[in-house]
Amino acid sequence: MTFNYANRRTHAWISICFAVPLVVVIITGILLQLKKQLPFVQPVERAGVTHEPVATPAQYLEAINRGKLDGDVTWKDVQRVDIRPSKGIAKVILKSDVEYQVDLGTGHILQRELRMSDFIESLHDGSFFAGDISKLGVFLPAAIGLLVLWLSGIYMFWLPLVVKLRKSRAAKKS
Repeated sequence: MTFNYANRRTHAWISICFAVPLVVVIITGILLQLKKQLPFVQPVERAGVTHEPVATPAQYLEAINRGKLDGDVTWKDVQRVDIRPSKGIAKVILKSDVEYQVDLGTGHILQRELRMSDFIESLHDGSFFAGDISKLGVFLPAAIGLLVLWLSGIYMFWLPLVVKLRKSRAAKKS
């Protein structure tokens, strides 16, 4: 069996075996690349009245609970708080993937939106499906397979060019 034949067979089988995980990675990767341009992936950032944090984290929860849109929100419901002084906001992201943008100066809610970027990221790295099992058992091998596909594809692209170049040099010498 020649190297070229084995390379083409390997290329074909790897592409078949890892097609589904790679499509998931590609589509979610595109969405994550465009998350600032697609408001359904990540809400547009509003601007606060001041860049100096005046409101306290306790006031963030008070403002969220004033609206009663998500019931009685406690710190147990909060996944993370992302403070952006340059924008004058604090993003309070709940475990339910709801994002509140709170004005750092006044402590008032500027916006409440569903945030899909964390969910899309968990699809992208495979952790959504079965945690580390799918992440390391399916998506990591798919990434390694993609690397092999890339290398074998580069080889299949360059080989005809090299052969053609050698033939043209040999013809010129004759």
